[in-house]
Amino acid sequence: MDILILGGTRFVGRFLVKEALKKGHRVTLFNRGSHSALINGVEQLVGDRNGDLQALAGRRWDAVIDTCGFVPRAVKASCQMLQHTDHYTYISSQSVYEDMAKPGLDEKDAVLTMDYDKVEEITGETAGPIYEYYGPLKALSEKAAEQKLPGKVLVVRAGQIVGPYDYTDRLPYWVKRVAEGGEVLAPGRPERPIQLIDAQDLAKWIISCIEKNITGTFNANGPEGFLTMGELLAECKRASQSDAVFTWVSEGFLEHHQVGAWGEMPLWLPEDYPLPGEEKPWNGFFTVNNTKAIQKGLTFRPLANTIKDVLEWETSRSDEERKAGMSRKREQELLQAWHQQVHPAL
Repeated sequence: MDILILGGTRFVGRFLVKEALKKGHRVTLFNRGSHSALINGVEQLVGDRNGDLQALAGRRWDAVIDTCGFVPRAVKASCQMLQHTDHYTYISSQSVYEDMAKPGLDEKDAVLTMDYDKVEEITGETAGPIYEYYGPLKALSEKAAEQKLPGKVLVVRAGQIVGPYDYTDRLPYWVKRVAEGGEVLAPGRPERPIQLIDAQDLAKWIISCIEKNITGTFNANGPEGFLTMGELLAECKRASQSDAVFTWVSEGFLEHHQVGAWGEMPLWLPEDYPLPGEEKPWNGFFTVNNTKAIQKGLTFRPLANTIKDVLEWETSRSDEERKAGMSRKREQELLQAWHQQVHPAL
């Protein structure tokens, strides 16, 4: 098949290209040209989906994978230009769900929305805090794709995607920090659930869905069973063979010391109190129901393989500023405060 990937040069896109070529498909990338084509023989078209789609004019692909659609009007324009395709994959997010406090969210649960006047206000050239509206914009982009290409769209509501080239730095923070060893500050309960999806698993499944002409909406998250934060950190320790010792601190302590969930403390969302601006804790975020995708062939590599791949990638990176995680100085200050609180006489 001839497959067009919108984006395709960062993170998940790399694995989609690799998997498609492995399966014998021809791949074209369309993006702004900020990153060159990663593999020889892959055609790269330069343009801007927010206004310059001319490079797509007069072309037809059997399938399209949209890795970067975020603004509904831009997604609608892309679908209009590519209306002759047989299959359109839109990579969305589980952040579209309206009630993140509900455990076991599935594809039938309500999604966020917003007034289209507000959409235009925050996505115009004088855009406001656009990423504050990530969930509603992704949900409206799903709707835009289906409106333009009815019956042809595969909506992939991905969870926290992990693996090499993960520019969010959330799992990489933990892999790197645990590998450094010593006492490691860990958030909340070690038994709390967590969900992750390896980018390689996601790419393999998406290409398989395209080949089988599977459409509809799916939660793409892992693992198949139950994973805890404690198990995840233990696997990080095994992979690096470090001497890390985990000190699990209470969420009340983290709240008191104004530790930022998700950013400063990656992969942690408080169970006991809501995030700023929310009414309830997001206890459904890491318990999303992935049964439907598994029934359509989504499989998972062993967690150990994912961690080892991230660790290998981490060793090749420079000490550039990371997008998530706390400094060692901040961590040591918090650990000291925790020990004084727990053992004040020591």
